[in-house]
Amino acid sequence: MAIAKPKFGPVHLVEVKDLVKHFSISGSDDVVRAVDGVSFSIKEGETLGLVGESGCGKSTVGRCVLRLHEATSGEIFFEGSEITHLGTREMQHLRREMQIIFQDPYASLNPRHSILSIVSEPLTIHGIGSREEKKARVAELLTRVGLDPNYMHRYPHEFSGGQRQRIGIARALALNPKLIVCDEPVSALDVSVQAQVVNLLQDLQAEFGLTYLFISHGLAVVEHISNRVAVMYLGKIVEIADSAALYNDPLHPYTRALLSAIPIPDPTRKRDRIVLKGDLLTPIDPPSGCRFRTRCPFAIEECAHTDPELREFGDGRLAACIRIEEIS
Repeated sequence: MAIAKPKFGPVHLVEVKDLVKHFSISGSDDVVRAVDGVSFSIKEGETLGLVGESGCGKSTVGRCVLRLHEATSGEIFFEGSEITHLGTREMQHLRREMQIIFQDPYASLNPRHSILSIVSEPLTIHGIGSREEKKARVAELLTRVGLDPNYMHRYPHEFSGGQRQRIGIARALALNPKLIVCDEPVSALDVSVQAQVVNLLQDLQAEFGLTYLFISHGLAVVEHISNRVAVMYLGKIVEIADSAALYNDPLHPYTRALLSAIPIPDPTRKRDRIVLKGDLLTPIDPPSGCRFRTRCPFAIEECAHTDPELREFGDGRLAACIRIEEIS
């Protein structure tokens, strides 16, 4: 089967091509290869889920897309324009179109600022609206995310975790962005609150036509909210597919192992768990060839010498494994 890279078209809001992000280690010549050649696209109005174990580089990908981290190499396109070399002034204008919801609602809100100040800060930075107009906008946003607008004069410590995350969502919406990077936005919340926040994000997407890059290690949450899912392992994407196809019939051995760990909410049913063996390596010194080979139950000698590229398997499915035809 011929090797193919993701194909991009005019309907894509975001295109990432061969993204690399390495972090230098102080006092050493070594580098952390956090992201090592990642390519994907996001269609306008869709949600792309990005999943993987902690430390695989998924949050770094999201921050590079927003240029909160500067890429070591590669290209990032937003609405067809390459943005990795834009200057400060051009990026400030572009940031109105792309925002982020952070993982920790307790750390992402300044405890010294009122909710009015926090949610209106993007408007202040971009010089939008008078004082009364900003106050009216904050009241509108708080109402839309399910909070009483009279709360705007309170401070973050007066809210629960779920309420704080709603405030973070309101702040992300302040400038009417097109893209929102959701960096594990529900992982710090209770399960019941997670469902409420995910449903809110879906409602907002339908209402405002938002596009999400939804980063999470919560596989059940990603299945619920995502149109397509990309699976990362040790700095590389190993599979991309429509959500239903990936969860019903995963191709890559790593994806299969991840999905086998999802609990089934039925005590009478059991899932055949795939337990990975071998050492969990770091991105400082990844193995030669396929990075998953040290833990893969299907690895052969050739896997140590071949770094598999994403190949197309029909219906837009991409996977990076030289043995998929044999093990399927």
